[in-house]
Amino acid sequence: MKGPLFYSKILLFGEYGIIKDSKGLSIPYNFYNGALKKSENPSETAIKSNESLKKYVDYLAAINPELVVFDIETLKSDVADGMYFDSSIPQGYGVGSSGALVAAIYDKYAKNKITVLENLTREKLLELKAIFSEMESFFHGKSSGLDPLNSYLSIPILINSKDNIEATGIPAQQNGKGAVFLIDSGIVGETAPMVSIFMENMKQEGFRNMLKDKFIKHTDACVEDFLSGNIKSLFRNTKQLSKVVLNHFKPMIPKQFHELWKKGLDTNEYYLKLCGSGGGGYILGFTEDIEKAKQSLSNYKLEVVYNF
Repeated sequence: MKGPLFYSKILLFGEYGIIKDSKGLSIPYNFYNGALKKSENPSETAIKSNESLKKYVDYLAAINPELVVFDIETLKSDVADGMYFDSSIPQGYGVGSSGALVAAIYDKYAKNKITVLENLTREKLLELKAIFSEMESFFHGKSSGLDPLNSYLSIPILINSKDNIEATGIPAQQNGKGAVFLIDSGIVGETAPMVSIFMENMKQEGFRNMLKDKFIKHTDACVEDFLSGNIKSLFRNTKQLSKVVLNHFKPMIPKQFHELWKKGLDTNEYYLKLCGSGGGGYILGFTEDIEKAKQSLSNYKLEVVYNF
């Protein structure tokens, strides 16, 4: 058996902010993917994946049936037969490894599922997001449900606020010098501890004000600039956002990247931002000149994900 492929995602803008109702923009990233599989000779990784699916089945069986009902018997029997999630998506990298698994399970085992072919009204998108939030909470403690939503639909998602999300189109890629890229920090990040640092900081009034007056303001502006193709303004706002993150989200940036982050702001050769919750994994970069950025970051492997 081999199920359909589900892709990784990149949250271009909105990390942490969407917890407090900022805008967000999430796009599918087809470089990585995963699928449910069974194999005659499972590898060590497959056996490990199968073990964690066993725990996951018990969790899914207990989800409120008013939200979603699964064909638990078939799922249990497939897992007992050694089914696992075969994935090239790196875990702890902020590109949605658990999101793709959640999407694959929902697609195969949910009863009365909402399909990609339907007219995806806002109500249906919110219903899917609520289901996925509940399903993914098993992995992160608290999930917005956006990663699996993106993986399941494989289209860009615009988050206007918690209760207002829509499928969106993004401007076609250009052959210019500008680019969005990923840098591999070489460290696995864990979402839960990063989110708890954030929640702890939210208890301070100064941090809450900064989030509203600076972080969310620049995030919202970046989303609008990106969607409208206003590149000059996008880079201005991305620089401001990068600065706010360096000043106020230091624990989420791996230590060896603090200087590199600052160098980008000082030289304007690139601007860095968190990709997902931070703490490791990928770091997202924006540059008006990808060749310059590559020279400046020559010690790191850059993966271009979008060209301006």
